[in-house]
Amino acid sequence: MNDLPLKVKKLIILVLILAVPGFFYYLLTVKGKNRYKPLPHYGPKQVAKTGHKFHGKYIPDTIYHTIGNFSLTNQLGKTISSKDFESKVFVVNFFYSNGPALVGAMEKNIDRLAGAYRKNRMVKFVSITVDPDRDTPDVLLKHAKKLGYAADKWIFLTGDTSTIYPLARNGFLENAVKTGGQFIFSNKLILIDADKHIRGKYDGAALQDVVKLNDEIKVQIAEELRKIKAPN
Repeated sequence: MNDLPLKVKKLIILVLILAVPGFFYYLLTVKGKNRYKPLPHYGPKQVAKTGHKFHGKYIPDTIYHTIGNFSLTNQLGKTISSKDFESKVFVVNFFYSNGPALVGAMEKNIDRLAGAYRKNRMVKFVSITVDPDRDTPDVLLKHAKKLGYAADKWIFLTGDTSTIYPLARNGFLENAVKTGGQFIFSNKLILIDADKHIRGKYDGAALQDVVKLNDEIKVQIAEELRKIKAPN
């Protein structure tokens, strides 16, 4: 292996890491004990009027930022709303099908992640176009077919800019705009939990960030399963 180029070594390591989500989850939850630190919440927070007791001490609840409700159209022409992601962990990115090399690099990394979680019904991947005039459902379907994932595993969404751009800014807390004929948008992969909270942001073109995202998807799965087993 020492004779292999550095890029090849990194790719092999990434494939090995992505290939063992079940084992990593076992390490996180072995013998029913929590062995992980919950992920942070992104965005503004508010102190709620409600609270709970922990070790006899009253602690006010926190209201975290959510991405809010949305309704867009997928590659099959079906309306997809925030309700379709109930009890799901999902990763969101912004793109356009005719985008630059950066978009291609991000897509390759999402492809690796989606492949690792292909059989996990709790995890979905969502790519939202910033060029809905060009990226109609038919165009997105052709684009999605090249990648080979079911439309309920890797979901490509389109709509109109009056919905998509505010959703990016106010919901996902990322930029998306068209100016001077150029599309300016985030290169982040955004991890969303089952309550629609933002739990992580990662450079979609950076190998080390993709490895971190893979690990933190597993952490979030463990957290969601914990909530199911021990509801509040």
